[in-house]
Amino acid sequence: MRVGNADVTQRRKTEVETAISKLRASVGEKCGSKVMIQLDKGRNRIDYRSGVIKGAYPSVFTILVDSENENPPQLLSFTYNDIITKDIRMKLC
Repeated sequence: MRVGNADVTQRRKTEVETAISKLRASVGEKCGSKVMIQLDKGRNRIDYRSGVIKGAYPSVFTILVDSENENPPQLLSFTYNDIITKDIRMKLC
């Protein structure tokens, strides 16, 4: 029996939703933890920052990034899809 494109698409969508819900739960558990993030800015530009996970919301999570110079800390927001597509990578410190 041949599987139709609709079945494959639905299965893939379910897998992505499951991965995002696991990520959401994992990030939510780590709120208040210090992390090191690697930001892929495109064209072989990579930025490394450290900060603290401040909040986890249904579609995004926020990280309060430490300032390397005299500027005040920045609150950056990312989607869970950014982790799946590897636009950012996080490591607990």
